[in-house]
Amino acid sequence: MAKLIYSMITSLDGYAEAAEGDLGYGAEDEEVHTFIGDVFRPVGTFLYGRRMYETMVFWETAHTEPDAPPYIVQYARDWQAAEKIVYSTTLESMSSARTRIERTFDPDAVRKLKAEADHDLSVDGPNLAAQAIAAGLVDEYHLFMTTSVVGGGKRFFPDGVRLDLELVEERAFDSGLIYARYRTR
Repeated sequence: MAKLIYSMITSLDGYAEAAEGDLGYGAEDEEVHTFIGDVFRPVGTFLYGRRMYETMVFWETAHTEPDAPPYIVQYARDWQAAEKIVYSTTLESMSSARTRIERTFDPDAVRKLKAEADHDLSVDGPNLAAQAIAAGLVDEYHLFMTTSVVGGGKRFFPDGVRLDLELVEERAFDSGLIYARYRTR
């Protein structure tokens, strides 16, 4: 059975999306990006909400940028090889291969997908992840914490949910970013 992983870059105060501006420094350097690529290379399916998909679809053509460094090209190739499921009531068409639209998030369908998958799945975006967390579907949480406190926005963890997690792995990068991987107990 495959795992469902929820991962995002977050501010130090736990926001996956800042109310104003970006999440701060730490995630954009080569060391961090290469590490993220290595961690998510085995993921076979990405589950996205519309907004997260619209951010990530950049990777469909990132390898064609004339000055794209090898670690960017590698991440783009890995992303292109994975299946993508986009949950949206408004999106009319896809801008990437290996992508399909689902109009609603169905926890039972995701359970079945996990049971039948040969590779792990990743749920990305705080709104969609909140639904997966509430349904008890998330097996691991990967946080990439920047060095900034942003004071508001969309939280990585949804309100009203209690989780008891076990720290499995941690790493600090020269940029100041901290990686922490937890699994559900």
